[in-house]
Amino acid sequence: MVKREAFDIGGQRIAPGTRMTVDIPVSTLSDHTPVNLSVHVVHGRKPGPVMFVSAAVHGDEVIGVEIVRRLLKANALKSMSGTLLAVPIVNTYGFLNNARYLPDRRDLNRCFPGGPTGSMASRLAHIFMSEVVMRSELGIDLHSAAIHRTNLPQIRLTPDNDRLAALGASFGAPVMLNSKLREGSLRMAAEAAGIDVLLYEGGEGLRFDELAARAGVSGILRVMHEMGMLARRAVPRTKTRTVMCGGSNWYRAPAGGLFRGYLSIGDTVVPGTVLGAVSDPFGEVETEVVADAEGIIIGRTNMPVVYEGEALFHIAETARAEAAAEGVTAHLDAAPLYDEDEII
Repeated sequence: MVKREAFDIGGQRIAPGTRMTVDIPVSTLSDHTPVNLSVHVVHGRKPGPVMFVSAAVHGDEVIGVEIVRRLLKANALKSMSGTLLAVPIVNTYGFLNNARYLPDRRDLNRCFPGGPTGSMASRLAHIFMSEVVMRSELGIDLHSAAIHRTNLPQIRLTPDNDRLAALGASFGAPVMLNSKLREGSLRMAAEAAGIDVLLYEGGEGLRFDELAARAGVSGILRVMHEMGMLARRAVPRTKTRTVMCGGSNWYRAPAGGLFRGYLSIGDTVVPGTVLGAVSDPFGEVETEVVADAEGIIIGRTNMPVVYEGEALFHIAETARAEAAAEGVTAHLDAAPLYDEDEII
């Protein structure tokens, strides 16, 4: 068998069958503290594809950091083929400040592909694109809801991309839906360069969520198997089918006031289902929020105090809510989603 070449990144060479954390310089803070983009490289002995897994593009989305930490401890990686580039924290600035954005108030996920002489966000986007994304054949980008909101574990797909649809199905999240590309997003920039990216959503900003963490780790391992990087025996099997949804819609507060939500993520609705109610502090005026389509609740606010027009429930539309309920309920009831002693 032909010996595999070392993997070059950030001025370091990682030999086959080894792993290393490589610090790629990004900037220097005003107090002279260096800022790096830290990439953990697992370079398998056997040839295979290069895949990146990234988290904390938004600095407050800490659940992805935990998913990457658990992934890197998985026993399955010891016999991996190909190369895994794991970046637990892309937006170091936001992560340290418990903030979604960078200090220049820009959303990093609207600044790709970036450039070497642009804003702080643009420069970081450029470094991540050139050092990590462009070395890969596939990426999985991990996200969560913003603070005070929570998301059901779900996979977002680029419409009309058959390869991503197949890989998304193998991920095995409770829900999968199409999501259009947004200008300046990592997905748009990567796919313009020919690199497909799966987007995973789960949990809440600045919080850990066990369901979202386990679903994320299990899903990544399944995708790696589908890519030929891991053997079948090393990968947790899905317990239920993924529910494929069409579009999605936000239900918003009809008025400012106190919000009482009657349903949670994973619950299914039909036209006429009462999702919750908004009332004034005296209880004199109360307005119900009612679903007008069949679907699954994939996101909701956790805040009881709301303004008029504030997003309350995010519902992915399904052809038949009852059939969808079986798949989602089984996912939520399946604990654990993998055997920790076997995988981690």
